[in-house]
Amino acid sequence: MKNLLVSLEKAGDFDEIIDVRTPLEFAEDHIPGALNAPVLSNEERVLVGTTYKQVSPFEATRIGAALVARNIAHHLETTFADRPRKWRPLIYCWRGGKRSGSVTTLFNMIGWQARQLEGGYKTYRRATLDTLDSLPATFSYIALVGPTGSGKTRLLSALNAAGAQTLDLEALASHRGSLLGAWAGVAQPSQKRFDTLVVTALRTFDPARPVFVEAESRRIGSVALPLALLDTFHRGRCVEVLSSREDRAAFLLHDYAHLFDDPESLKGQLQKLIGLHSRERVTSWQRLVDENRRAELAHELIERHYDPAYARSSHEHFVQLPHALQFNFRPNGADLVDQASALLALVERNALAIT
Repeated sequence: MKNLLVSLEKAGDFDEIIDVRTPLEFAEDHIPGALNAPVLSNEERVLVGTTYKQVSPFEATRIGAALVARNIAHHLETTFADRPRKWRPLIYCWRGGKRSGSVTTLFNMIGWQARQLEGGYKTYRRATLDTLDSLPATFSYIALVGPTGSGKTRLLSALNAAGAQTLDLEALASHRGSLLGAWAGVAQPSQKRFDTLVVTALRTFDPARPVFVEAESRRIGSVALPLALLDTFHRGRCVEVLSSREDRAAFLLHDYAHLFDDPESLKGQLQKLIGLHSRERVTSWQRLVDENRRAELAHELIERHYDPAYARSSHEHFVQLPHALQFNFRPNGADLVDQASALLALVERNALAIT
């Protein structure tokens, strides 16, 4: 089997990458572009593992072999039924063991030039972490800094539409980053998946051009930013995004309108602020939720929670903020791309290396 092993560096030489792990393992993270063709279902893997611990390794192997053979046969009759004679797939499982080895051996017996990824997904994961330690520092960043509601995410999207390089970490994390930032009905990716998405995004950038990124702290919801990336853009250049209090309140009312559809959940989120704010103040905010006084709550949160938090954290994290270029932004306007283009021109005039 050793002659069928290949290193991760050669993954690009193959026609297709096949992940034979369970759907749960695949969902947690996988090599970009890989196709999931599990040789054990989620339940079957649990059965084999339980048998290994409670009965014997032999019995677990016997049961597992039968299940794997049955599932490979199914994939041959469905998923891979149209693959040509000269197809060259790269197969991997968790650590380059029996699951991927079985598929690789059988595929070669059929006549396909299949190879097994040495070390499996674990090798890929180690490479991802190594990349996150080094790749972020190869780019220069311009952080969009500003208080909650100033429309930094909308500006970042508009900058992308205007032709700038942008790294939208909140989109990758499926979370807005603030207390009320969870996306309705959308689960966040695992930490492993988030890391893969960050590396994939970074690899699309041109190091000769700056990358615009929204100011973030260490965590976006349940996922943590890679320290090397965080350190690099925290030390980088800044644009301070300024919006009126009225525009910010209107922005929050639009983007967080779905929260009022579930008042109890919203009040539960506000409850988490006890400790940062007095119980009396949080209770008064919860009362505004009960009374559907949305605009008043938005103004209260801006004045008493978001702005003080921004004042505390922004100057601590972004060392170049005192020298930031200030940009007045209308986040609710219909001319977002035009505003973004104006920012790019302003940045260029101020010698912030837009090329």
